[in-house]
This record gives sequence, C-alpha cells and structure tokens, in this order.
Amino acid sequence: MATHSSRRSFLKHAGVASAAAASATLLPSPDATAAPAAAAHAVAAPGGAPKKAVLIGMLPKELPFAERFALAREVGFEGMEVNTVDSPAEAEAMAKAAQSAKLPIHSVMNSEHWRSPLSSSDPAVVDKSVKGMLTSIANAKLFGAETVLLVPAVVDAKTSYQDAWTRSRRVITERILPEAEKQGIIIGIEEVWNKFLLSPLEMNAYVDSFKSTYVQAYFDVGNVVFYGYPQDWIRTLGPRIKKVHLKDFKQERGKGSYSFVHLGEGDIDWQDVRKALHEIGYNGYVTTEIKGGDKAYLSDVVARIDRFLAGQPPVAGMAPSV
Repeated sequence: MATHSSRRSFLKHAGVASAAAASATLLPSPDATAAPAAAAHAVAAPGGAPKKAVLIGMLPKELPFAERFALAREVGFEGMEVNTVDSPAEAEAMAKAAQSAKLPIHSVMNSEHWRSPLSSSDPAVVDKSVKGMLTSIANAKLFGAETVLLVPAVVDAKTSYQDAWTRSRRVITERILPEAEKQGIIIGIEEVWNKFLLSPLEMNAYVDSFKSTYVQAYFDVGNVVFYGYPQDWIRTLGPRIKKVHLKDFKQERGKGSYSFVHLGEGDIDWQDVRKALHEIGYNGYVTTEIKGGDKAYLSDVVARIDRFLAGQPPVAGMAPSV
C-alpha cells in the first residue's frame, strides 16, 4: 500500500477559498483536468487485477458477523466494505470476524452524510455529520481499512451549489481532514444523486482543491449513467480514483423509467469500463453495491465480476459490446 505524506502544514496555512474563487475554479481549463502530479496522487502500480469486494449489507443479515465474512470469503470475494459502526463492541466483533475469515475490511462507508449533510447551514446538523465521519475514521483505523467513503454535500432548495461547495470544503479542511491525516485514512469523495459534483471536471476540481493525498475519489460506476458515461469519468478522474463501486443502471427511455439492475443487465458498457480502469492503472478494490442474496446469488455476483475483470460481458453468453 502506498504511503502518503501529510500535507498538514499546507492545510494549516491555506485559507478556504472565497465563494467567487470557488466558482471560478469549478470548471477548470482542460490543462487543469490532466492527471495530477505523482507526488499528489500516485497511480496504482501496473500489473495485477482489481480485487473483488462486497458491501456487508449484501450478505444475509440473520447470520452473525463471523458467518457473514466466512460466506463472503467462500464464494470468492477478497475484501469487505462496511458501514459506520457506532458500538465499540460491535466494531471489535466485526474486526475479529474479518481476521478469522482472512477477509480484510478495506473501506468504511460513512452512514451520517445523508441524514446530516456537511453542507447544512445548521451547526447542530454539521456537528452530527462531523461526529459520524470521525467515528468512521476510528472504525477504519481499527479495521485496518484505508478509506472512508464520504458524500461531501447535498444541494437542495435551501442549500445552493455554491454554499454546498464552500461549506463542505471548510468543514472537511478544518474538522475532518486533520484527523484523517493523523490516522492515515483516506477520505474517498463519492459522486451520487446529491445534485453536487455533476461532472468529472467538477470532481477533479473539488478533490484537487484540498491539495492532500488524504482526499481522493471514490468512483461509483452506476451513479453517473443519468448524466454521463462511467468510462469517460474514469479516464478523466484518472489516478484520483482510490476505490470503485460496481452496480448497473438501466433507463427505459420510452417509458420514462429507470432502475438499478444486476451487473451486465443495464446500459453500462462494461468492457469499455474495464478498459478504462486498465488504462489508468487501477488495481484496487471493486466493491459491489447491489441487492443482496444467498450463497448461490453471491456466487453468481462473483462470476459476473470475474467476467468483467477478464474484459468480457458480466453476463455469460451476452454478445460483446462493439
């Protein structure tokens, strides 16, 4: 695992950008969207395929942690992503289950950012959000995970895009990033349906604005299909991508409906997505975030990921994309 040097001295003296400055940098020039210097965002070393991981919520909830981790390992997953764990006893039990199954917890998905956005104008809401992130960072340290997923802001009728940008950057810089750097945990910024960071250019500008190796991108393949192409996002974000979520998305344009579907059964060009990940040298974890199921279902999920990683359509017998 790459070692990232702390940029705390920079962050201590760097002020939060003004609203005008943030707006001016929202869509940088084409040159500014090029992959950042290796010193800031190291590309994954070439060689080796990405590793298959599963979100803990996809496993049978009636099973104790030890059996859930063992099942994930048995069907072929190589890592686990978990949600924020508030109970110290539960966190310890989860850590022991991962160790026993020899299935590492590679990431923690923060659970508070939707209920309590960092971009809120209410200090009490922001405090709750910060507490959730600090708990997630502590979880990650305990588990030996390297990343905490964060949805950084939510744009709504009361929160403008500019306010979401400015407020979230300030809170992350002042109250979350110092602890992430101290513990050696990367904050993975995810693009999701929060009306914020709607293009890879904006994601680049936002991630780069922190000037820290402890803020990188957590890219979700399925979340961008409404307004873009995942392979384009991957190539544009490049080495900023630290983690990847896998899910498929299908739009019924004539009917005006849409839904998340099983891998290979939607609109995503999975072969081009695989090619794009190879081009940027990504060999980290790819974590499925889809509906859960039993052993047979989970085995099928693994088989689909294996085909995807081999450059084939995830569904056996499906014609390759052209």
